[in-house]
Amino acid sequence: MISVVGTWMQATAQAWLVYRLTGSEILLGLVGFADKVPIFLLGVLGGAAADRFDRHRIVVVTQVASMVQALILGVLVVSGQAQVWHIFALAIVMGTINAFDTPARQALIAAMVEHDALPNALALNSSVFNAARVMGPALAGIVVATVGEGVCFLINALSYVGVIVCLTLMRLPGRRSDGPGVGLLTHLKQGLAYAAGNVPSRALLLLLGAISLFGAPYVVLMPIFAGKILGGGAGGLGFLMASSGVGAFLAAVMLARRRSTAGLGRVVAMGAIGFGSGLVALSFSRSYALSSAILVVIGFSLIAEAAATNLLLQSLTPDHLRGRVMSLYTIMLLGMSPWGSLIAGTVAHAVGAPGTVLMGGVVCMLAGVAFAFRIPAMRPLVRYPIPESPKAPASQDPA
Repeated sequence: MISVVGTWMQATAQAWLVYRLTGSEILLGLVGFADKVPIFLLGVLGGAAADRFDRHRIVVVTQVASMVQALILGVLVVSGQAQVWHIFALAIVMGTINAFDTPARQALIAAMVEHDALPNALALNSSVFNAARVMGPALAGIVVATVGEGVCFLINALSYVGVIVCLTLMRLPGRRSDGPGVGLLTHLKQGLAYAAGNVPSRALLLLLGAISLFGAPYVVLMPIFAGKILGGGAGGLGFLMASSGVGAFLAAVMLARRRSTAGLGRVVAMGAIGFGSGLVALSFSRSYALSSAILVVIGFSLIAEAAATNLLLQSLTPDHLRGRVMSLYTIMLLGMSPWGSLIAGTVAHAVGAPGTVLMGGVVCMLAGVAFAFRIPAMRPLVRYPIPESPKAPASQDPA
């Protein structure tokens, strides 16, 4: 929790720093693009590494690298030597680290708990992330206003110490691995072939990709909603984003109470439909209070869909393929967002922010409906590669 709060503090302070130094919305968007595009380009390699090598060791290395990145950025800013190109370069470094860290860390969760606790563990992980998503930006605003952006980066660097200590104290069981002797190209092909050939996994990944590409970029348009459309200003923007974070946290807590994967297919479908419906409603709202309430629904629906997809993929995937499949999940969830942001910015320039959000919402709704109609056909194709919990017998399919 402490580390992820620090990560959100850094993300918020970084955006503010770029805007303070340049005053350019374009450069602000490009830094966000630089931070995420390595995940799109290198995510499959990160997944292959998570399956070829020790995941625990990978996560230790990536956390140390993340700490060093935050420390360098903090020192540059505090010393007054930070330039825009420094921020761009370090954003690319952070994106590259995340391309290897995220698949390994997601796959590592399955090794930390018994299988019957996996739904709760994954949902707890999501709830921590989304709680930090509410607290981190708020704390960053206070720190930036009082002592500047550089201290946020230094706090983030310090927050990694506890994580690294905990990781080094872990003693996890060994696992089967293809090992580095298997060719990298073959390794990649195996993961892609599994995801493409397993109908439920393929459908889950395609739906998540559609939502990330067409719906999730609503976030980059929120300053326009807060300022020009709702008249809330910078403070209003923070409250609107916090509303979305509250909804996301509530969804994660709801999933943490589940005892099995039974019924999660419907959660995925309803999450996508609810997310798209919320975007459509937001595009027509001209009330600040109503928009805040709608954003709670949007945040809830988006995380319900994404977290349920994570759980289903983890449950359906053999352990020796888990890293590669989770890298595809990471690409669909995070790697598609920079491209979606570019599309949203271009479309918004032509038709306006409300029209852009409306169109994205309609696409998400239709994708969710299409997935819902496919659930009955996918039920017979569900196969669990790892033992089911006694509380969740094999007859309880995820749809």
